Amino acid sequence: MPRQAVTDTRDEAPPGPFSPAVTGTPTVFVSGQIGQDPETDELAAGDAAAQARQALTNLHAVLVAAGKTEADVIRVGVYLADMADYAAVNAVYAEFFSAPYPARTAIAVAALPLGALVEVDAVVG
Repeated sequence: MPRQAVTDTRDEAPPGPFSPAVTGTPTVFVSGQIGQDPETDELAAGDAAAQARQALTNLHAVLVAAGKTEADVIRVGVYLADMADYAAVNAVYAEFFSAPYPARTAIAVAALPLGALVEVDAVVG
């Protein structure tokens, strides 16, 4: 099966040369989502929890476009500009996923696109 880009209805172009998600097998690989509000193109106002909530909402939109749900997610990568935000982001994360939770990594990074505090990506089965 050839690789196909998955786009959603938010009409938001990625800020670089990549697709929101790609499928070519039964697996969907979702590109990193930051807390950018698709209506304003601005990062969600507030702290890392607010940006995490928007990033996960954006991830949800891509999942829907791919015909998937959070229950289909098998792995998530969480990237934090500050590991001190780990607990706050975990609390928001638990609003979107339920047990059995996807496998996950949480990594502190030097910087994220647009100055974001949080980015999430996913592998979906």
